[in-house]
Amino acid sequence: MSAGDTVVIVIFAACGGCVLALAGLTGLRQTRRIERTGIKAWALVKRNPVARGEDPSSSRPLLQFSTEAGQVVEIGSPVPATRRRPLRDGDTLLITYDPADPGIIVVHNRERRLLDYGFIAAGTLVVLLAVVLVGLAAL
Repeated sequence: MSAGDTVVIVIFAACGGCVLALAGLTGLRQTRRIERTGIKAWALVKRNPVARGEDPSSSRPLLQFSTEAGQVVEIGSPVPATRRRPLRDGDTLLITYDPADPGIIVVHNRERRLLDYGFIAAGTLVVLLAVVLVGLAAL
């Protein structure tokens, strides 16, 4: 492989790593912003009527809550049900919603920070590998 081919691969890898890291950082930033400036509410878990034919354990239910202004909002759950923490029809969950856009919520004790940190770590690793490849190509 020529040095020019290696440089092109390194550039693409570095760009991909940056995108991964930025996706993780953006997710963490949004979660923290909503937790800091959002409004807490209790949401009712409802079965998603669109997902009737699918496996009920794999579909994401709807969450219904009222804003401080009295608006009733019904959105798909941003987090999936798990075997350890199922989301059963009729359950209630504590959420924090963005007052500017009530469709953006954070479900308490179900934040997916580990996923965001994983994106950051994977992106950083790809960028570091790209830097190592540049160093090896220069030899």
